[in-house]
Amino acid sequence: MNVVTRADLQEVKEIQVLEEKWGLPLMEAGWTVIPSVILQRQQALRLDPVDVNIVLHLLRHWWKPTKLPYPSKATIAQCIGRSESIVQKRIAAMEKRGLIKRKPRYYPLHHGQTTNEYDLNGLIKEATELAKQELAARAQRKKEDSKRRISRLTVITTKSAN
Repeated sequence: MNVVTRADLQEVKEIQVLEEKWGLPLMEAGWTVIPSVILQRQQALRLDPVDVNIVLHLLRHWWKPTKLPYPSKATIAQCIGRSESIVQKRIAAMEKRGLIKRKPRYYPLHHGQTTNEYDLNGLIKEATELAKQELAARAQRKKEDSKRRISRLTVITTKSAN
């Protein structure tokens, strides 16, 4: 017997909202989740537009947390309209900054190397720090907004009493 949890129902509801927003054909063709902070804080992460595009394509191929993405540079280059050498240089630069780590993969039985896997833990770590800063800033703004509302209520109440 399958048990449906509250989390399962919430996930179904979220997918239904996405289907309403984007339409069924687009959703059925595939979709990718990306934390907003990566887009919002791309300058803080030192990601130029080509880097962001490459990251988006790596994320597009990352379906399970335990299985790293491994698209070829040619696949990424074709999708973003850049040369393989540009993609290779940009990935190398992101690797140098610690955002991405390339992990070589090999064909079984000594048939040589195939596409690299890409570990995004560096990007996740840096983006997580930025997300924490964003959440702290939101909490501070909420606190300040609450104080302003209380101040306005006090002023209105005081004027009304006279």
